[in-house]
Amino acid sequence: MSRNLNRRHFLAATAASAATLATPAFAAPQLPSKRPALADRRFTSPAVERELARVSAQIGDAKLRWMFGNCYPNTLDTTVRMGGTAAAPDAFVITGDIPCLWLRDSSAQVKPYLHLARQAPELRRLIRGLIARQSRCILLDPYANAFMEDPTAKSNLEWSQKDETEMKPGVAERKWEIDSLCYPMRLAHGYWRATGDAAPFDATWAAAARASIRTFREQQRKDGPGPYSFRRSAPQPTETLLWGHGNPTRPVGLIHSGFRPSDDACLYPFLIPSNLFAVTALRELATVAKEASNDNDLAQSAMALAAEVAAALKAHGTMRLRDDSEVWAYEVDGYGNAVFMDDANVPSLSGLAYLGCVDAADPLWQRTQAACWSDANPWFFRGKAGEGIGGPHVGAGQIWPMSLTIRALSATDDTAIRGALRTLRDTDGGTGFIHESFDRDDPAKFTRSWFAWANGLFGELILHLAATRPALLKAPL
Repeated sequence: MSRNLNRRHFLAATAASAATLATPAFAAPQLPSKRPALADRRFTSPAVERELARVSAQIGDAKLRWMFGNCYPNTLDTTVRMGGTAAAPDAFVITGDIPCLWLRDSSAQVKPYLHLARQAPELRRLIRGLIARQSRCILLDPYANAFMEDPTAKSNLEWSQKDETEMKPGVAERKWEIDSLCYPMRLAHGYWRATGDAAPFDATWAAAARASIRTFREQQRKDGPGPYSFRRSAPQPTETLLWGHGNPTRPVGLIHSGFRPSDDACLYPFLIPSNLFAVTALRELATVAKEASNDNDLAQSAMALAAEVAAALKAHGTMRLRDDSEVWAYEVDGYGNAVFMDDANVPSLSGLAYLGCVDAADPLWQRTQAACWSDANPWFFRGKAGEGIGGPHVGAGQIWPMSLTIRALSATDDTAIRGALRTLRDTDGGTGFIHESFDRDDPAKFTRSWFAWANGLFGELILHLAATRPALLKAPL
């Protein structure tokens, strides 16, 4: 890699990587499975294999069925590094083509398996191990977004090694993103609800939860900029923070975020989708603290912060578009300035109903989502291959399949769901996997051939449709 290589260039350089072929019984002969051979799979789960076969039998479209077969087990097949002991498992889950653990990605990657965990000891071991690993990562540095497998190692990401920030051993990248601490809260709550297993919620987990709340409070910045700063020398301005802290704000009770879930710098540091997610995640944390670990102090601390941020969102989180319609803003600064846009990475404005941050029938969110999927959003694109939302991370004209998956997961209209499924099916570039982005006019041009979060989210969509709209899934697209 060159000295000037950054994450974007690295992903482009790895876009041509391919998976080993193996053909399960349900794959059509002309569409051989892209899964690794059984002996090469990183983690195997009989429960997931049964679910894969069960749901595949319900999919009427041959190519969609093939893609589900490739994508749903992709996290287990390719990204899990298990360690530890039976009593204290450790799971390091990489994002795919970058060999590091992102708190956000790893949480989202295992979510499609949660509903099976109660009856699957192998999945309980995996998710318990991931919760434990995430807790140790947060205690190492709650401001970091990505971590090394070896907690004593320096970052192996060339673009992070000269960052002007406090880089500790074990940290791969130190971009402060609110959602990096929200996703582990969401995973803990999902695991508790799915299994009733209190084993992961030990003193280390509680310490990490308290560190997360402390970090959120520091980033309300009521008494100054706080301990975090970050600067990077890079050709893209989205890779660094102005003066190390970002653009000025007026403290209003919202939580500052240096970066978006895309790992791009915020324009205004109050990132509204992430603040909404923080409110929801903190309430979920309180539930786990109270029910699973009988820690009422932790629960009360989480609920108090959630209430404060919710009040600030009500006062400062919305804006008006040119047609005078009120919508959720994407980012604000507390001075009255706001930007409307959406980015495909979740939390996004379009993803608020999926995340449980708003009711899908709420008029404010419905107006917001409609505006996100229109020319009111500068990162909404239409082309010969389809339409969808992208973001600054890979540039103009690039549609992220994640935006289509989230739209289908949130939709109540069968026509919209079918349209999203068709576009997802037809923009894989012939690979059988979901990518980070594709060119709006030529889906053969894409970024990230190995992006486990996007693959898992697609699998989650198919599971959702099998449970809620089986007739739609069986019918031809």
